[in-house]
Amino acid sequence: MRAYPITLGPLQENACLVETPEGPVLIDPGDEPEKLFRLFRETGLTPKAILLTHAHFDHVGAVAPLVEALDLPVYLHPLDLPLYQGADLAARAWGFAIPKPPLPVEPLEEGMTLFGFQVLHLPGHSPGHVAFYDPEGGQVFSGDLLFRGSIGRYDLPGADPKALFASLKRLLSLPPNTRVHPGHGPGTTLGLEARTNPFLTGLEWET
Repeated sequence: MRAYPITLGPLQENACLVETPEGPVLIDPGDEPEKLFRLFRETGLTPKAILLTHAHFDHVGAVAPLVEALDLPVYLHPLDLPLYQGADLAARAWGFAIPKPPLPVEPLEEGMTLFGFQVLHLPGHSPGHVAFYDPEGGQVFSGDLLFRGSIGRYDLPGADPKALFASLKRLLSLPPNTRVHPGHGPGTTLGLEARTNPFLTGLEWET
């Protein structure tokens, strides 16, 4: 799968247009829909669906205009539906503005295969946080679970530090050379993070 990452909005969220065997999909369109439409034109790829790792406002801010323009289905884990429905209010509380994300959404669940991705339910940053794993391509779209040199916040409403570290340990059980496309910041690999990320010290690394 070929990935076309793009950084969006004031919180510098990473969205990604991914060319999958079943057609293009867009992961976590957080803001600036005009930039996304430009990316579609430049690549010649129009997404067939929106896949959300989680429903914090900085990851869903462009969902409404994209659905309105392209009539796309939106996939989200049901445990994050309350965050999704309140994302516009959460943005306002932080001093930002996004259009209210539209319903309905299609449910994601642990173990399902979607557009060639394995869906991994990895809660902690939010209750319904997932990652999209491409085993053939050796890459994972980790949302806000793991960053280069850091990890996702676990002090937000609905977060759970114990669950987050269990999810990190599970993520690290994937092959070390797996490329990580995080929700913020530069890309990395699981092996690099296992060796150098200070937040992962003491987590069991499985090969």
